Amino acid sequence: MITALTSKSLTKIPIIKSPETEKKFDSVFLGLSSFQFLAMFRRGIFYTYLSIYLRNYLGLSVTATTLFVTIPMLFSAIFQTFIWGRLSDRLQKRRTLIITGEIFAGILILSLYILHALQTNLVLAGYIIIGGLTITEIFWSMSNIGWTALLSDLYPQKERSTILGRITTLSGVGRMIGVFIGGYLYNGFGKFYKGWGFREGSMFYITVIFIFISIIPMRFLVPEGGINYKQTLSDPKLNQQENNSSRSLSSKEKKIFTTFLISLLLINLGRNSIFAIFSQFLVLESGFNCSSQLLSYIMNTQSLAVVLTGFIAGILSKKFGDSLTLIMATLMLIGFMLITAFTTQVVLIFVGSFLWGSSYVLLSTASYGYVAKLIPETKRGKLFAYYNMAFFLSSGLAGTIITGPLVDRLISEGTLEVEAYRLAFVIGTIISTIGFGVFLGLEIWRGKKNEAKNWHH
Repeated sequence: MITALTSKSLTKIPIIKSPETEKKFDSVFLGLSSFQFLAMFRRGIFYTYLSIYLRNYLGLSVTATTLFVTIPMLFSAIFQTFIWGRLSDRLQKRRTLIITGEIFAGILILSLYILHALQTNLVLAGYIIIGGLTITEIFWSMSNIGWTALLSDLYPQKERSTILGRITTLSGVGRMIGVFIGGYLYNGFGKFYKGWGFREGSMFYITVIFIFISIIPMRFLVPEGGINYKQTLSDPKLNQQENNSSRSLSSKEKKIFTTFLISLLLINLGRNSIFAIFSQFLVLESGFNCSSQLLSYIMNTQSLAVVLTGFIAGILSKKFGDSLTLIMATLMLIGFMLITAFTTQVVLIFVGSFLWGSSYVLLSTASYGYVAKLIPETKRGKLFAYYNMAFFLSSGLAGTIITGPLVDRLISEGTLEVEAYRLAFVIGTIISTIGFGVFLGLEIWRGKKNEAKNWHH
């Protein structure tokens, strides 16, 4: 006689891992974390200083500098949503998408450097970088959607927040090293001019080399993924809780999913509205006048926060739930922007940077856990593409249409540069606060629905 297992009884089953399963668990985690470590290392070198290079060396306007985030992320969101996400669901080849996207990205970034270096018109060289990154991101978005779906394929719901937190910690270490090295490469270890690392190519070359190196652990240590992959990283009985491949989102779940993505989009719009201009603000002569080395220390305070918070992100999500963790993350984010907008003390900039890093980890971990509980297995590619869109579409968009033009307009009217930038941080705070309000409204509505359901039962 076969007895059906209820979700309540399943929670009492202990997780038993054989030596073979433990070994597999270790190798898969090593592959995933190594990939992210190397990815964040190269991003720390490249993207931390790119905005300053575009603005101060190539001479683009503040609004134009935001385009290196806005346009590539817009194309990323479009291709993830309408092409790569659907392709991922059809083929169920997550690792293949990741590796293919990385190969194309490496080739394209190397080509981008050559085209930009050959151009003597510096402003045009800046737009070549923006255009090249846009084409690169089309293929890089294959890797993004593959990665997001792969995590859900490989780990059951109970383990995802913890695993994601650990991976984020290790990737934060990679970013710290990248930002630190980038601070010296940017001006040629203090022996050359500011922008040397980009113009002469070392920051491009290192980025490309580590793109290809990151493929190695992904290829040899991480399984393909997909819904046919058997989750053997923990007790198979626990995975029966996730056997939801044939179901679709209910009407209530669709409302929750859509409203949540709207709130997440607004929160991220505020956060990302100042992403491209933050480093510009810190190096202003009329403001903090930071050197590239001091800037690296400030940015690495953010990375340190990512490392430390990553250790406890999964614990917080399990103890307090994804909703409360996301509320804490958003309050930290708002605190960071308010501090940056009004302080004149460098030490408080370090405090704000730490809050920014912590909020990023908690926001990513909690929001991923929030939507992963709703998304059916067969729809992971498509629906996670919508989730990624809330992050990628918001990257730079508010900077291009709101904060960038605002700063340019105020400067042209005679406002001190530092004051124009400060106002941009206030605008970013307002946008994120609106998104925070939408999320609180959603949680209040869900609470009332659950109360009504319990009362009827």
